[in-house]
Amino acid sequence: MAFESLTTRLQNVFSKLRGKGKVSEEDVNEAMREVRLALLEADVNFKVVKEFISKVKEKAVGKDVMESFTPGMVIIDIVNKELTELMGGTQSKLAKAAKSPTVIMMVGLQGAGKTTTSGKLAKMLQKQNHRPLLVAGDIYRPAAIKQLQVLGEQINTPVFTMGDQTSPVEIARQALQEAKNNNNDYVIIDTAGRLHIDEELMDELRQIHELVNPDEVLLVVDAMTGQDAVNVAENFNTQLQLTGVVLTKLDGDTRGGAALSVKAVTGCPIKFTTLGEKLDAMEAFHPERMASRILGMGDMLSLIEKAQMNIDEDKAKEMERKMRNAEFTFEDFLEQMDQVKKLGPLDQIMDMIPGMGKMKNQNLQVDDKQVGRIEAIVQSMTVQEKQHPEVINHSRRKRIATGSGTSVAEVNRLIKQFDEMRRMMKQFSDMMDPKGGGKNNKMMKQMQKMGGKGMKFPFR
Repeated sequence: MAFESLTTRLQNVFSKLRGKGKVSEEDVNEAMREVRLALLEADVNFKVVKEFISKVKEKAVGKDVMESFTPGMVIIDIVNKELTELMGGTQSKLAKAAKSPTVIMMVGLQGAGKTTTSGKLAKMLQKQNHRPLLVAGDIYRPAAIKQLQVLGEQINTPVFTMGDQTSPVEIARQALQEAKNNNNDYVIIDTAGRLHIDEELMDELRQIHELVNPDEVLLVVDAMTGQDAVNVAENFNTQLQLTGVVLTKLDGDTRGGAALSVKAVTGCPIKFTTLGEKLDAMEAFHPERMASRILGMGDMLSLIEKAQMNIDEDKAKEMERKMRNAEFTFEDFLEQMDQVKKLGPLDQIMDMIPGMGKMKNQNLQVDDKQVGRIEAIVQSMTVQEKQHPEVINHSRRKRIATGSGTSVAEVNRLIKQFDEMRRMMKQFSDMMDPKGGGKNNKMMKQMQKMGGKGMKFPFR
């Protein structure tokens, strides 16, 4: 996951500061040395690190911090704000032309993921009730046009193509007219890339730029290339005056140096990140939320937005009713897991919940394979067993284990935790009942008791 190693290092640094009632300038200097090393190991640009540490140190040794009752927390807050500023301060939204259509040029080196990212951007715009047109402007890479057409079919978006014998400049010109004729309000031009920056590539891009006068020039770069991504951004920006950057494969970059350096080095804001292969695995980039994730403080706003976009509201209400009335079955459990999977990979979801990222690193290793095993167990049950788990005796458990390719011990563990979950839901429902009277204190003690044991994921 993005920033995983950096997050772990920073949490170790700040856990020492949190435990101090007062901090000295020496404590701050020691902490900043550790932060500096952590950032350099994360492949953040050296000059960016130097300036960042200087700013934080200047504020961290101020009178307000030194005399604070919680100096450690104040320093963390300073780091949080400076990280946010480093990545752009606030979200940089996609431009919208005063007169439709809005034209977006997608540029970058070959292999960065321009074509797939173009499809992801089109799908994101569709969800916002826009009518994008994808333009196949890469006539050089084998199967590039076909790839964009396949993506267009998958998301039901029109793709404009003139084959690979027409110049990209002419394709762009006619695509613009096509969009006007068909009332497409966004035009996304997938341009050709090269294995390295060359004058021929740049000249072609400049010609397209001059012709279509784009509202956005988005550079697509592979986050996993670290400082190389920043260098590429710098070169493209000099030639084309970029309006923004899309960082792809951020989920595969455990260091995160590109995300932390690109805005400071080039002045270009990061507008989007992609976090996986799926066409909906694209997010608007929020510097303040990313800073919060880096510091292990979660990102509940993004999680809520994902839930609102992907979870069926009526199903959620019905699930809540069943939970309150202790009618929750294994069938409901499967449906709930399906809803959660729509939010994305579990490790990414956990990183958005405050405190869960740290638990994941320490003692709660969760992956989608484990979820698959749980689903296999539940799907190996009969309808009666799913609806009435109490009928599952030993012989049934053996049959379920055989059918799901798991062990009886794993089946037992899942059923036990399911029972505990249902019991907790019932108790929570009683606590929320306004007629519950004195049950509240009892429930709080029960939750504290369960919290002390620690909730473990099945098959850990």
